[in-house]
Amino acid sequence: MKPSLAKGTRDFTALEVSRRRFIINILQKNFELFGFQPLETPSFENLSTLTGKYGEEGDRLIFKILNSSINEAKEGKKEQMLQDFQKALDKPFSSDNLTDKALRYDLTVPFARFVAMNHGQLTFPYKRYQIQPVWRADRPQKGRYREFYQCDADVVGSESLFQEVDLIQLYLKSFSDLKVSVTIHVNNRKILSGLAEYAGITDKLIDFTVALDKLDKIGKEGVVKELLERGISQESIDKLDFLFTQSDDALENLLQLKEKFAGNEIGLKGVEELEFVLTQSLNLGVDMSNLVFDITLARGLDYYTGAIFEVKADEVQMGSIGGGGRYDNLTEVFGVKNIPGIGISFGLDRIYLVVEELGLFPEEATSKVEYLFANFGGEGTTEALKLILQLREKGISAELYPENTKLGKQFTYAEKKGIKNLIFLGEEELKNQTVTFKNLEAGEQKTVSLEEFLK
Repeated sequence: MKPSLAKGTRDFTALEVSRRRFIINILQKNFELFGFQPLETPSFENLSTLTGKYGEEGDRLIFKILNSSINEAKEGKKEQMLQDFQKALDKPFSSDNLTDKALRYDLTVPFARFVAMNHGQLTFPYKRYQIQPVWRADRPQKGRYREFYQCDADVVGSESLFQEVDLIQLYLKSFSDLKVSVTIHVNNRKILSGLAEYAGITDKLIDFTVALDKLDKIGKEGVVKELLERGISQESIDKLDFLFTQSDDALENLLQLKEKFAGNEIGLKGVEELEFVLTQSLNLGVDMSNLVFDITLARGLDYYTGAIFEVKADEVQMGSIGGGGRYDNLTEVFGVKNIPGIGISFGLDRIYLVVEELGLFPEEATSKVEYLFANFGGEGTTEALKLILQLREKGISAELYPENTKLGKQFTYAEKKGIKNLIFLGEEELKNQTVTFKNLEAGEQKTVSLEEFLK
């Protein structure tokens, strides 16, 4: 059978792994710089933990795990169970004889489950970061995979809007360190709730936000069409038409909303919160061209209750490379109330594509061997191994070519692996206690004393 990869998954070469680590190291450094502590959770959760947290569309993309008991069932019963499982694949379900576990869809819900289980032992506000893979049964396309990494930073146990301000700073510093120019789009779910109330479609809030969140992909006409299909009247859509003609001045747009939200308590609360976040960010010197109030930003996850974020690269056509928001009620579904939270995520795979397309990976982001010792056989091989051990003790990467073969073959190996220096320890070098090395990049060769080489 010809080997193949499962759709939406990838192998990573040495170069790709090194470059991914370069991004992860920058993010991890900044997470810890901002006071976040590491956490890891299992790759799969109880299905009941995940379902009902991501909205109808999100629930359909959860990878469900078939119970091992199906494989152990008698043949007749096994066939019926598999048929039932096949019918149920496209909708959320939980049946003990089919499946009760699933691969994690994101890192936020497992984090909320962890907090609910351990809140008595945690110090609040509790700040954690998590860098792990997640899985979604989505249609694979550029920048969208079925298995991918998320890099999350969350704070729970604080309602302070300074957390929003700090997370914006975390985004800006991290992308600045990566040398990627970005725009952070911000909105507030309370504003969206206020808009639904203003248009008389409070009962259709989820339908409204799900459709609005697709504006970038399907345009105004597509959003209007979907709103009509979801049972929202043309009259309500007309009242919301101003959403598609916003000015570039965030504060001016918020002022317009204040007028429309007269007597609309939740809408005004959202405007007040967003005003605070934008003003504080401005006071910290944030360039407002990098921080945009996007009234059509909805983020299609049901658990957001306040501020929402989405990050886009300025110089590359790519979907969002980061996103997040406030979720003040998430732990309540696990029976623990009054633990507000907010978090952001960095999309590692999309960030990689952006950094690669812009040619921003530095030379040191590639893991390479510094020295290759040529193999001449005999005593020189043993001495080479002793020298290699001394280099490794100094934290310098080195290896011995394993076979005593033609020098041309050893040269080719070094060039293909990108090894900078080829080391010769022949009879002459052993006799004189010297080392000859050739810099393959510069084409220069020199002989130095063993002592000088080790320095």
